[in-house]
Amino acid sequence: MALFVVTHVHSPEACPAGDKQMAPMLLQMLSEANASKFGVDIRAEAVLDGKHTLQLILEAGDSAKVQEFMAPFSQMGTVEIAPANSCETVVERGKC
Repeated sequence: MALFVVTHVHSPEACPAGDKQMAPMLLQMLSEANASKFGVDIRAEAVLDGKHTLQLILEAGDSAKVQEFMAPFSQMGTVEIAPANSCETVVERGKC
């Protein structure tokens, strides 16, 4: 499984957290059960306070699975998917 860091940014007007219909759907989309349907494991998630930015650390077989999992977020804003590794991995190979 490969590691990915994903950043999703949306406008204040498109913020799902304050929308009574979208908020439960947001939590469902980020659930372990939903992620597993896409072959994705959510290692960590955090929202930057006041920035309308969600950051995820995901594991998946490839970036296509991550793109498929993140597709609903693309409708609300931008999605950036970056391949990543653990510190242990970069130390073992001797470079970032």
